[in-house]
Amino acid sequence: MRRVESEGRPVLFERQLAALALRGEADLYRGNAARLLIDGPQTFAAMRQAISQARHRVLLEMYIVEDKGVAADFATLLMHKAAQGVAVALLYDSIGSMESDPAFFERLRAGGVQVCAFNPIVPTERVSPWRPWHRNHRKVLVVDSDFAFTGGINLSNVYASGSGGSSGSGGSGGIGGSRGSGKVRDSPPRQLDDEALLSGWRDTQVELQGPAVQPMAAAFRQTWQEQRCPGALPPAPPPRVAKPGSRVVKIAASDPREGLNRSYSALLAAIGAAQRSVSITMAYFAPGDAIVDALSQAAQRGVEVQLVLPGRSDVKLVMHAARSYYEGMLRAGVRIHEMHHAVMHAKTAVVDGVFSSVGSSNLDGRSIDGNHELDVVVLGDEFGAEMESLFARDVQASQEVVLRTWQARGLASRLMEWLARTVEPLL
Repeated sequence: MRRVESEGRPVLFERQLAALALRGEADLYRGNAARLLIDGPQTFAAMRQAISQARHRVLLEMYIVEDKGVAADFATLLMHKAAQGVAVALLYDSIGSMESDPAFFERLRAGGVQVCAFNPIVPTERVSPWRPWHRNHRKVLVVDSDFAFTGGINLSNVYASGSGGSSGSGGSGGIGGSRGSGKVRDSPPRQLDDEALLSGWRDTQVELQGPAVQPMAAAFRQTWQEQRCPGALPPAPPPRVAKPGSRVVKIAASDPREGLNRSYSALLAAIGAAQRSVSITMAYFAPGDAIVDALSQAAQRGVEVQLVLPGRSDVKLVMHAARSYYEGMLRAGVRIHEMHHAVMHAKTAVVDGVFSSVGSSNLDGRSIDGNHELDVVVLGDEFGAEMESLFARDVQASQEVVLRTWQARGLASRLMEWLARTVEPLL
């Protein structure tokens, strides 16, 4: 803890640590390395490299596993490692991956990969109590005891090209050609057709090395066993390096049967303790009143509160639900930015530059109390500075929404917001 404090801003660090402790959430692992991965190309490259180095086990847990492109490449690599004698297990969500051909998963099984569907949607296929609305939204990879990944990125081709404006890894520019302008939006952005939703997604993943890898593997093992998945998982091998870094990390693995999402509770506490800044990027923002009130109250007491939210989305009703909160938050002093050049799919937060969160959890009802989720909290200034720099790039690639022009929006938009807000608990 003294090492983390020495990075700077010890008062803010101690305040955030106390907020976690008051919630009973200060279960921390020291001695880790943490690396931010921006968008799909960088993430997939890092994950492939880690899998290629596997000697004992590969544990892969995904909400969406497609049957082509990126996922097909990973399937080939997984079967190659299985042929080398590495234990490879894949756990996918049966609804998230429902468009994939079952033959794809059968080919993996035939190639030596242990494959299991989470809560099969066909009742006759289940081997555990049928809970069709309980989904596994995690995106987790664990390799041996050396590498672990989590974030918002699925095995899907929508991430293959990168997002452009914030990551510099492909994709298109900003609205009207003003890529990265960060300008205030004074008129509605041009409409992009649905074809644009098939690529150019903006997302964030984190790669961990160190003691925090083991609880992520333990969370995978628990779900595998509870789902009565076929085949036994191997024991954890010893890590190649016991403590490869100095990061202090919390693993927030959530199961809706255990109450509210642990990452949500930790973030709510962090916002309540914020003194300087709260910066959130969020794919699906339909959080109910608790988070909105916490953000508004923080802004009113002088904290700089900023959100980067989608300006276009694959789930438009959730986007409209988010917009139903805009006016109240803008009046309170919260700054809101919408990303239009790419689909904002990241789920990150950085508070006071010392509390950083990256994971699979959205701020919506499904993530808060309906899904298996997994998020990583990293404490300290050094990682926090990287997160703040990335957030600033996302702001520059987005357009700010201001109260005056927001109040002039049309009746159709207001009706959609009212409808989305009405059904928000179901989103």
